[in-house]
Amino acid sequence: MPAKQFKRIPTNVIIGFLGSGKTTAIAKLVDKRPAGQRWSILINEFGKVSIDHALVNSSLDGVAVEELGGGCACCTLALVFKPLLAQFIRRTKPDRLILEPSGVSHPANVIDILRSPNFATAIDLRNIICLIDPKDFDDVRWRETAVFQDQVQLADIVILNWTDSRDREMIDRCRTWIESFRPPKQLILETSFGEIDSELLDRQFDTLYFPMFADAHRSPEDDSTSATELHPVSDPHHHNHDHTDKEAAPPQPAPGRPVRFQNSDADYDACGWIFHVDDLFDRDELLDLLGYVHPIVRLKGVFRCDDDWWTINRAKDGTSYATSAYRRDSRLEIILDRKTPGWDDFEAKLLGCLRPAGD
Repeated sequence: MPAKQFKRIPTNVIIGFLGSGKTTAIAKLVDKRPAGQRWSILINEFGKVSIDHALVNSSLDGVAVEELGGGCACCTLALVFKPLLAQFIRRTKPDRLILEPSGVSHPANVIDILRSPNFATAIDLRNIICLIDPKDFDDVRWRETAVFQDQVQLADIVILNWTDSRDREMIDRCRTWIESFRPPKQLILETSFGEIDSELLDRQFDTLYFPMFADAHRSPEDDSTSATELHPVSDPHHHNHDHTDKEAAPPQPAPGRPVRFQNSDADYDACGWIFHVDDLFDRDELLDLLGYVHPIVRLKGVFRCDDDWWTINRAKDGTSYATSAYRRDSRLEIILDRKTPGWDDFEAKLLGCLRPAGD
């Protein structure tokens, strides 16, 4: 009798700069997945406070969401990424796997890991899709970076998002720039609100793409210095990570006393907070604070307010609000493109948005 052939897992990587709409696009793809399919989503966040699992509905049957926070899977978290990915696949046994690297990460190392002998027998890497906000292209600070350019270079398909709110000339300039890449992109499309045709996940192409700046983010394995000991960050009620070493219990928030997490690198400064579930925010004061604080590269949060639970999502100058099904705690993550000494003052303003106990 012939041996049973193992079916490799169709896998896609959704890449793009901070605020390009990756998580929203993944959430919409999840909603459109074929009935009965198990989908597993692995999200890498630069910040230490995970937010995206509140935006991708992991409570749906057949949907598993795992987060790796506190750095980039391409470099600082590369040593953690491999075992986490293997454990995640074994535990969830998906019919499809989708990976979302951090918006500030170089995707080459992640793609190399997926194509490596250790994973190639289990993973069928299909289309790599890059979402790009034309406004980011128009900002020379981002356009000239190795990360931004290689996110486009490594993609099979590039999708210009936010086209409903961007000037036509800006969109056309961005498209012309994308068309200059070699080898050419298989598809260049336009969309709004992260809408992606799920058929694009599996459309077959023959061209392989290689980075222009392969050494932009070196993994610890390629570095002569020792790697920092890092741990994935995940909601304790979400999907916990397996660790062979015993870890100290993470600090827990108390009413009116959030837990704060900070991390930074040479280019970005991130700070996040987790509030106790009983903390209740004045919605108008909170949204005024979070909607107008500047400058930020990325801001995501979910909050329990006096009338409902709300998510806030900011990228550059665009802000969106929506009610949230997430109910475990209030949390916020902010990423800046410069160092700041002002996190204590900002935390005081956040606490000033809390309703007094007993209201």
